[in-house]
Amino acid sequence: MITRPTRQADLRASRPRRVPAADHTGLAVRLTGRDRWILRMLHEHRVLTTTQLADLAFPTLKIGRRRLALLHSYRVVDRFQPLRTRGSAPGHWVLAPAGAAVLAAEAGIELRELRYRREQALAIAHSLQLAHTVGVNEWFTALATAKGGGGQLQAWWSEARCRRLWGDLVRPDAYGRHTHTGTALDFFLEYDLGTITLSTVANKLTGYAELARSTGIVTPVLLWVPTAARESNARRAVAETWSALPDPAAVPVATAAAELLDPGLAHPSPADRVWLPLDSTDIAERVALHQLPDMWPHVTPPPPSSDQTSPSMSGAATILAPPTPTPPREHGGL
Repeated sequence: MITRPTRQADLRASRPRRVPAADHTGLAVRLTGRDRWILRMLHEHRVLTTTQLADLAFPTLKIGRRRLALLHSYRVVDRFQPLRTRGSAPGHWVLAPAGAAVLAAEAGIELRELRYRREQALAIAHSLQLAHTVGVNEWFTALATAKGGGGQLQAWWSEARCRRLWGDLVRPDAYGRHTHTGTALDFFLEYDLGTITLSTVANKLTGYAELARSTGIVTPVLLWVPTAARESNARRAVAETWSALPDPAAVPVATAAAELLDPGLAHPSPADRVWLPLDSTDIAERVALHQLPDMWPHVTPPPPSSDQTSPSMSGAATILAPPTPTPPREHGGL
């Protein structure tokens, strides 16, 4: 899916199954640490598919399906399945009211402070942003579960969290932190399905430039597009705006295309050698994700790995801290 993302035009809205309000009795002993991590992930990222959750949290897809079905029977998660013009879509999971109540209780806050509403949670099933949201989450799932590269995804923040923190200046599709053998990279992700004008993407750079100026923190912007042709056009459009910035070096940009991932790999990942800095003109200079910090020595280094906060959110309050990208380990089949 990371190489052939679903387009919105391939999806039609389907009515989510409505589940009666849950009896919360017994949930405290039924839910494992991994279950609670899944609830936090659904609250943070709005919707995750069966295959994404299975890849992130379970040893096999079969085990993942069984546990998610059990969580659905506990009524802590809701599910829907979009209709596809071709084939069938995987199950899509969202947070249910009982799950939201669990998270609020854990955080010691009232449910209203969680900013959760069931109608809003289920609205993603009919949203024109469904394919984009699922695509962003697939991108990070592939990065979090990359095999054999020695890298680790330490932070993965949703578009909604980014909007709350920096929305007056920029609205990235996500924020992440990736580490690899002693190097670390904080980044903003701009995920493009080829459905918006390239000028819209390019115009975002002025906001990133202002964020860097106001915070004194240089954070790279990663632009991910579906095809090499789209990337070539995007680089021209973005470079024109980028070169006109007061300080282009304050907004490092790199681009990559899903089409460039090696189809022969069992687990292609955004960590692979597909990235090309905007100021590089030689396509042979593509580098892996963990090599980008070497291309930008002036980038602000992330804080120590034990600190899960972003250097750009100093002093910002958060109601519910973002979950780590990997769940607690569980023993046993389910």
